[in-house]
Amino acid sequence: MVTNLDHSWGVRLATFALAALAAASVAYWGLRLSAPAATLPEAAVAVAPPAPDVQAMARLLGAGPVAAPAAAPAPSASSRFALVGVLAGRDSGGGVALIALDGQPPKPYRVGAQVDAGWVLQSLGPRQARLGAALNGQSALTLEMPQRR
Repeated sequence: MVTNLDHSWGVRLATFALAALAAASVAYWGLRLSAPAATLPEAAVAVAPPAPDVQAMARLLGAGPVAAPAAAPAPSASSRFALVGVLAGRDSGGGVALIALDGQPPKPYRVGAQVDAGWVLQSLGPRQARLGAALNGQSALTLEMPQRR
């Protein structure tokens, strides 16, 4: 009987090569899928062209000098502040006031805290808060809570 030993080694080598390729493929895709996602480079942002100078265009077209618009008057201090709530101590004069500034959501301020530039919460009453330049100075503004309906 004749045996072909070369043929059996060829099958063994081919099987080993296929198994090695399969293992390498599993390892490659396992590492590839488990790695963190690569960040893409940010897209280039187009810069908007500068806005044309309206006054220069008017002069170019023959118009006379344009007067600068008048600055809007500064709102009064009483219209900038709104007292929303008060938690005042009856005997101590201390406590917390909820004050909304320039239409923003109200924030809590303790007595002595700076509410805005140049405005300090000086004292509290049952439905009012007094503001001034300094804690112990004269009150310049008294805020009243809206009446209940």
